[in-house]
Amino acid sequence: MVTREDVEHVALLGRLELTEEEKEIYTRQLNDILGHFQALQRLDTGNIQPTAHVLPLKNVYREDWVGQHMPREDALANCPDRDENYFKVPKIV
Repeated sequence: MVTREDVEHVALLGRLELTEEEKEIYTRQLNDILGHFQALQRLDTGNIQPTAHVLPLKNVYREDWVGQHMPREDALANCPDRDENYFKVPKIV
């Protein structure tokens, strides 16, 4: 069961300012959600195959092939800032 204190704690962690009304609403909504999960836990799933997705999916890959590449000078032609043969970008720390 989710308590009002749980909602306040999560709001603090998320740096959220909740009104008293919102705290009450979220407490009720989270408990409703947990109630639905409890109903699902009561279902007998012993004969059900575990699945990762409800539809039978498979990856479709295309063939790799070597093609024509853009010449370096063309690729760097509109570059706002470059260092010899490389794009120069801002340092991110």
